[in-house]
Amino acid sequence: QVQLVESGGGLVQSGGSLRLSCVASGFTLDYYAIGWFRQAPGKEREGVASISSNDGSTFYKDSVKGRFTISRDNAKNMAYLQMTDLKPEDTGVYYCGTARGMAVTTRTATFWGQGTQVTVSS
Repeated sequence: QVQLVESGGGLVQSGGSLRLSCVASGFTLDYYAIGWFRQAPGKEREGVASISSNDGSTFYKDSVKGRFTISRDNAKNMAYLQMTDLKPEDTGVYYCGTARGMAVTTRTATFWGQGTQVTVSS
Protein backbone atom coordinates (compact mmCIF):
# COMPACT_ATOMS: atom_id res chain seq x y z
CA GLN A 1 0.00 0.00 0.00
CA VAL A 2 1.43 3.32 -1.10
CA GLN A 3 1.49 5.79 1.73
CA LEU A 4 3.09 9.07 2.81
CA VAL A 5 2.92 10.03 6.46
CA GLU A 6 3.91 13.43 7.79
CA SER A 7 4.83 14.23 11.38
CA GLY A 8 6.45 16.97 13.42
CA GLY A 9 3.83 19.68 13.31
CA GLY A 10 2.68 21.55 16.37
CA LEU A 11 2.15 24.89 18.05
CA VAL A 12 5.15 27.20 18.21
CA GLN A 13 5.72 30.84 19.00
CA SER A 14 6.82 33.30 16.36
CA GLY A 15 10.55 32.93 15.80
CA GLY A 16 10.52 29.27 16.78
CA SER A 17 11.50 26.19 14.81
CA LEU A 18 9.97 22.91 13.77
CA ARG A 19 11.20 19.95 11.77
CA LEU A 20 8.67 18.11 9.67
CA SER A 21 9.25 14.55 8.51
CA CYS A 22 7.64 12.56 5.71
CA VAL A 23 8.07 8.80 5.47
CA ALA A 24 7.09 6.84 2.39
CA SER A 25 5.98 3.22 2.32
CA GLY A 26 4.90 0.94 -0.49
CA PHE A 27 7.26 2.58 -2.97
CA THR A 28 10.78 3.97 -3.10
CA LEU A 29 11.38 7.70 -3.17
CA ASP A 30 14.59 7.39 -5.19
CA TYR A 31 12.96 8.31 -8.50
CA TYR A 32 10.50 10.83 -7.12
CA ALA A 33 10.71 14.55 -6.62
CA ILE A 34 9.42 15.48 -3.19
CA GLY A 35 7.60 18.64 -2.25
CA TRP A 36 6.28 20.25 0.88
CA PHE A 37 3.04 22.11 0.48
CA ARG A 38 0.82 24.01 2.87
CA GLN A 39 -2.77 25.04 3.01
CA ALA A 40 -4.00 27.85 5.22
CA PRO A 41 -7.69 28.16 6.14
CA GLY A 42 -9.66 29.49 3.21
CA LYS A 43 -6.69 29.39 0.87
CA GLU A 44 -5.50 27.08 -1.84
CA ARG A 45 -2.73 24.60 -1.28
CA GLU A 46 0.63 26.10 -2.26
CA GLY A 47 4.11 24.79 -2.80
CA VAL A 48 6.63 25.72 -0.14
CA ALA A 49 9.73 23.76 -1.09
CA SER A 50 10.72 20.88 -3.33
CA ILE A 51 13.74 18.72 -4.02
CA SER A 52 14.48 16.89 -7.23
CA SER A 53 14.93 13.15 -7.61
CA ASN A 54 18.30 13.18 -9.36
CA ASP A 55 20.69 15.97 -8.41
CA GLY A 56 19.05 17.17 -5.22
CA SER A 57 18.36 20.62 -6.57
CA THR A 58 15.91 22.55 -4.46
CA PHE A 59 13.23 25.15 -4.93
CA TYR A 60 11.73 27.45 -2.30
CA LYS A 61 8.80 29.80 -2.19
CA ASP A 62 10.20 33.31 -1.89
CA SER A 63 8.67 33.93 1.52
CA VAL A 64 10.49 30.95 3.09
CA LYS A 65 13.90 31.33 1.47
CA GLY A 66 16.61 31.46 4.10
CA ARG A 67 14.28 30.08 6.76
CA PHE A 68 13.21 26.64 5.48
CA THR A 69 15.42 23.80 4.31
CA ILE A 70 14.18 20.73 2.49
CA SER A 71 16.19 17.52 2.50
CA ARG A 72 15.80 13.87 1.69
CA ASP A 73 17.28 10.58 2.87
CA ASN A 74 16.62 7.97 0.21
CA ALA A 75 18.13 5.22 2.35
CA LYS A 76 15.41 5.85 4.93
CA ASN A 77 12.75 6.66 2.32
CA MET A 78 12.17 9.95 4.07
CA ALA A 79 12.07 13.68 3.47
CA TYR A 80 12.31 16.58 5.88
CA LEU A 81 11.47 20.24 6.14
CA GLN A 82 13.46 22.20 8.68
CA MET A 83 11.63 25.41 9.48
CA THR A 84 13.23 28.22 11.43
CA ASP A 85 12.23 31.77 12.33
CA LEU A 86 8.61 30.78 11.93
CA LYS A 87 6.02 33.50 11.39
CA PRO A 88 2.26 33.51 11.96
CA GLU A 89 1.74 33.52 8.18
CA ASP A 90 3.45 30.10 8.05
CA THR A 91 0.44 28.63 9.82
CA GLY A 92 -1.36 25.89 7.92
CA VAL A 93 -1.60 22.19 7.26
CA TYR A 94 1.63 20.96 5.74
CA TYR A 95 1.59 18.10 3.26
CA CYS A 96 4.31 16.20 1.51
CA GLY A 97 3.66 15.21 -2.05
CA THR A 98 5.64 13.31 -4.63
CA ALA A 99 5.81 12.98 -8.38
CA ARG A 100 8.02 10.75 -10.44
CA GLY A 101 10.74 12.76 -12.08
CA MET A 102 12.64 15.92 -11.28
CA ALA A 103 9.89 18.26 -10.15
CA VAL A 104 6.59 18.23 -8.30
CA THR A 105 3.78 20.76 -8.02
CA THR A 106 0.30 20.75 -6.55
CA ARG A 107 -1.01 19.67 -9.95
CA THR A 108 1.53 16.97 -10.73
CA ALA A 109 1.84 15.25 -7.34
CA THR A 110 0.60 11.68 -7.54
CA PHE A 111 0.90 10.73 -3.87
CA TRP A 112 -0.07 12.87 -0.89
CA GLY A 113 0.22 12.51 2.84
CA GLN A 114 -2.59 13.31 5.24
CA GLY A 115 -0.96 16.50 6.46
CA THR A 116 0.36 17.84 9.75
CA GLN A 117 -0.84 21.04 11.39
CA VAL A 118 1.62 23.86 12.01
CA THR A 119 0.40 26.78 14.08
CA VAL A 120 2.59 29.79 14.76
CA SER A 121 1.40 32.19 17.42
CA SER A 122 2.39 35.84 17.47
